[in-house]
Amino acid sequence: MPDLPNFSRDPSSTAPRSGRDVIPVGELNHAIARVLERSFPLAWVRGEISNFTRAASGHWYFSLKDARAQIRCVMFRGRNQHVDFQPREGEAVEVRAVVSMYEARGELQLGVEAMRRAGLGNLYEAFLRLKEKLSQAGLFAPERKRPVPTQPRSIGVVTSLQAAALRDVLSTLRRRAPHVPVVVYPVPVQGAGAAQKIADMLDAAAARAECDVLILCRGGGSIEDLWSFNEEVVAQAIARCTLPVVSGVGHETDFTIADFVADVRAPTPTGAAELVSPDRAHLLAQTLRARDALRQCLRRGLDLRAQHLDWLARRVRSPQAQLQERRAQVDNLARHLRSALRDTVVSQRHRQQLLAMRWRACRPDALAAHAGVARLWQRLQAAALRQHERAGQRLARSAGALELLAPQRTLERGYAVLLDQRGRALRAPAEIRAGSVIEAHLAEGVADLAIAGVQAKLPEF
Repeated sequence: MPDLPNFSRDPSSTAPRSGRDVIPVGELNHAIARVLERSFPLAWVRGEISNFTRAASGHWYFSLKDARAQIRCVMFRGRNQHVDFQPREGEAVEVRAVVSMYEARGELQLGVEAMRRAGLGNLYEAFLRLKEKLSQAGLFAPERKRPVPTQPRSIGVVTSLQAAALRDVLSTLRRRAPHVPVVVYPVPVQGAGAAQKIADMLDAAAARAECDVLILCRGGGSIEDLWSFNEEVVAQAIARCTLPVVSGVGHETDFTIADFVADVRAPTPTGAAELVSPDRAHLLAQTLRARDALRQCLRRGLDLRAQHLDWLARRVRSPQAQLQERRAQVDNLARHLRSALRDTVVSQRHRQQLLAMRWRACRPDALAAHAGVARLWQRLQAAALRQHERAGQRLARSAGALELLAPQRTLERGYAVLLDQRGRALRAPAEIRAGSVIEAHLAEGVADLAIAGVQAKLPEF
């Protein structure tokens, strides 16, 4: 921003000012605009619309005023195309704008970036808070949603008797399902206390249990008009209702708390009526198609039965012909049986003869066997006698050798066997201790010897 010159000067001075102290009006307005835009950030401003004008370029020009003041505003086409309502003279709105100056005229103005109806921000925040609360409480959970019956016996409508939505719903139900009775539960859908009355009517409809499904509906409108359906008391009544509830509130772009709690949300009241009612024309068409299919199926079944009957008729023959055929079959079987028996007897006879020949060929000769056994017995006795004689001779030789090697014969030749007290044989002089008692085995007896002293000597050979 260019530095603004110091406009203060001495009033008594009459000397001409230099060119540096004088600035153009356009530069002054531009500097002021920059100061305003820098000093006032983007903010929300509330007021009533006055002198609203839509230019050919699509820009909006109007004033915001209240009881104390007013200010000019401009909202360019790139911004106002996002506003979801048509501003009207005297309507209270809230605008998000920056403070600026229209430099060409030196007029202070607001450059509007967004616009909403006054109070809409607070209502929307309250809507979001309640939505979050009920969502955490489980009122929006899909598992608690009840299915809408496809063939309801009766349909209930909870709405105002003066609502255009009621006429749309009744005309749609009359067109689609004139055979289904409709029960209307009148209740105000807008204004003070409407939410509590809607909740009471839902409870009454559930208690009366006259219908299989309920339609909760009203026509479109602003968020303030639809606010009765954003109250917690209505949401709790829908949640505890024992009947399936279809919500058809507002237009397709309108969403309320009742839409989230209801078992099914319809885009419009007419859509809600179409959801709960079976299409009579479609049902009649289905019935006709089913009738034609059944008729064709029956005709096909009758044709098949007739064809089967003809086939059975061709197979039917007279009892006399059947008796002759059975007699021929019996005679044939008898011939086969006699032939089979004859063949079996002949075969068994041949087999018996063959076995007899084999038995005679294999039968042993008892006399020859007895003679052979006698000869074997004689040979066995002779062999046993010779074996006994040879064994006696070997025994005599072994007895003689044993007699020569017997310890007693050794002792008889003058030798002795010395045993210590534990019965072990003494083989060396070192094993004999003075004062010990040893046992001496001699040829004619045994004697205990007390050793007084031991003196070892070398053997003499």
